Amino acid sequence: MSFTITLRAGPARLASKVPQLAGAPTFRAFHQSTAKNTFFTSRTASLVARSNAKSSNNILSRLRGASRGYRSQYEPNYVDPAARKAQLFRKLLIGGAIFGGTLVTINAVFNRETRTDGGMPAFERSYLNRTFMHTGLGIGIMGLSAYQMVQSGFVYRLMVTNPWIVGIGGLALSIGSMIATRSIEPDNYIPKYACWGVFNATQAALIAPLMTIAPPALLARAGLYTLAMMGSISFVGATAKQDKYLYIGGPLLAGAAIVAVSGFAPLVLPATAVRTLAISESLWLYGGLAVFGGFTLYDVQKVLHHARLAQAGVIKEDPVNESISLELDFLNIFVRMVQILMMQQRRK
Repeated sequence: MSFTITLRAGPARLASKVPQLAGAPTFRAFHQSTAKNTFFTSRTASLVARSNAKSSNNILSRLRGASRGYRSQYEPNYVDPAARKAQLFRKLLIGGAIFGGTLVTINAVFNRETRTDGGMPAFERSYLNRTFMHTGLGIGIMGLSAYQMVQSGFVYRLMVTNPWIVGIGGLALSIGSMIATRSIEPDNYIPKYACWGVFNATQAALIAPLMTIAPPALLARAGLYTLAMMGSISFVGATAKQDKYLYIGGPLLAGAAIVAVSGFAPLVLPATAVRTLAISESLWLYGGLAVFGGFTLYDVQKVLHHARLAQAGVIKEDPVNESISLELDFLNIFVRMVQILMMQQRRK
């Protein structure tokens, strides 16, 4: 019987062999979870680095392109001042040609029979000029008052309150101030001009919400179009035969009633009546332009008729009362011009 004795290495002996074990592959495999891939040489590593750099540069270029596209979309582009001046001159030239052509066409159609008294007398011309001066002053007061109402926040306070109360109250104040202005004698300057100022302020409060909805450029275009339309029609009325268009007062009142009823159609008709609402909206816009354009022609002829009566001593000269009618014509045409331009802008 033989015995085999196996001696286990002690801790001291194992510690003496640690440097040898550190160089063994088993110790390296313990610290390295994955073996080194021999496929990636120095050349392939450089290609990978170049591809990564190229992809990163491509991403950066795309981001820069998107940034430039965003800036070009939302930032104003630089325009050469000379090109902008030439474009503005071209627009003014086209607008002047359109205005001149419209004036000639309207004058040829509606003014075939001109005055036979050798032109407009000096008294009628002076009375008409004073009426237009008061009309322009009243429109200026309306514009400045509306601007101040917007800047001070008065329009916002009106819009957050009950619209029915504001609308009915503003309409009652407007009609009341207009009646008071017309009833005061022209010799009482202070109360007459005070009531006239209140009338202009109430009209400004009624149109001030448009300044918060429509952009300033669109408002300026609407104002220019309104001036061009009223100017051409006023020229026709001033140079036409005496009292030629005074007969259209009755038909114009009937047309104004129809336009007013079409304006209340959205409050009465259901939302499903799309075609009827579209017809009423067109009647309100374009029918209103025709009606108040006719009122401009009628009011100019009425001013000249009143000038002859004042010269004969039948009535007193009152350009303030005469200007109220022309101001209302301007406001009605201007509001419709703004609505038409806003509709065209939404369709683009």
